[in-house]
Amino acid sequence: MRTHQPTHLSVAVALTGALLLTGCGANSQRLAAAVISQHPSATSSSPTTRFTDADVMFAQQMIPHHQQAIRMVQLAASHAQSSKVKALAAKISGEQASEIKTMTGWLHAWGKPVPTAMPRMMSSVPGVMGSPAPATSGPSIPGMMSEAEMSQLMSARGPNFDGMFLQMMIQHHEGALEMAKTEQVEGVNPAARKLANQIEVAQTAEIAQMQQMLR
Repeated sequence: MRTHQPTHLSVAVALTGALLLTGCGANSQRLAAAVISQHPSATSSSPTTRFTDADVMFAQQMIPHHQQAIRMVQLAASHAQSSKVKALAAKISGEQASEIKTMTGWLHAWGKPVPTAMPRMMSSVPGVMGSPAPATSGPSIPGMMSEAEMSQLMSARGPNFDGMFLQMMIQHHEGALEMAKTEQVEGVNPAARKLANQIEVAQTAEIAQMQQMLR
């Protein structure tokens, strides 16, 4: 994987040359501001300036992963019976919607595509869900539910929904933990690594909570 970094030297040379040509008056200040605005990394160390392919993959895979989790938790308001399940679903929705917005911003800043289509899915919760979705093009994302499994969840109501939701979300969270741990080992972007750690801490705690609720 290669690391993408801006060329600070060329920006500095351009800025210095502009100042020498125009003197130290108002014109030079305006020109300097224009150069800096086009190359903000010359004067600041934004957390999005340094990244690798691992950081890009983390964001591109975690966004659709979170989007599917939000689809799942939105069902809880009308399908769940347990107030604890409904409260947990609302908490997950708020967390992951905010994280999607953050990661989408990174991809825009890095000049990388923001995922718009559901990628290949890997999923299986023994005794509850059906077979994993057939392989399609694109990368595999651990913990994702197939459309058949999502349909099964949408058809459930009351206690049946509660148990199915908890088991599916545990599986889903475990997939997120796998991706978060990979980012912390292979990624270099400080903001992405920080978010990966936050996801690991929050979702590990939620898995424990859901396991307790199932008991």
